[in-house]
Amino acid sequence: MFVIGSHLSISKGYLHMGKEATKIGGNTFQYFTRNPRGGGMRALDVEDMNSLGAYMKEHNFGTLLAHAPYTYNPCAAKEDLRAFAKQSMMEDLERMEYLPGQMYNFHPG
Repeated sequence: MFVIGSHLSISKGYLHMGKEATKIGGNTFQYFTRNPRGGGMRALDVEDMNSLGAYMKEHNFGTLLAHAPYTYNPCAAKEDLRAFAKQSMMEDLERMEYLPGQMYNFHPG
C-alpha cells in the first residue's frame, strides 16, 4: 500500500485531521502532540480519538506520525528541562495508546 500524507493541525481534533488528510488525497498524516513551541496540549478527547480510529480503518489509513514539540530536550544540561521532556514524552506516549501503532518523532536536544 502506498502511504502519503502531510503535517496537519490538531486544533480542530483528531477526526478532523483524518478527514483533512482524505480531502487532500492522503491516507496518513503527521501532527504535533502539543504546541510545537511550548508545552500546552489539547484536552484529552477519547471519543474523538476513537472516531478517528474507526475512520482510519474505513479509509485504509497507514501509520500516523506523532511529532513531539521542538521544546523537548532530554539531553539538556538543566535538570528542569530534562524533567519537562521526560514527563511530556511520557504523557504523549500514554495518549498515543488510544490510537495504537503510531510512530513518534522527537528531537533529542
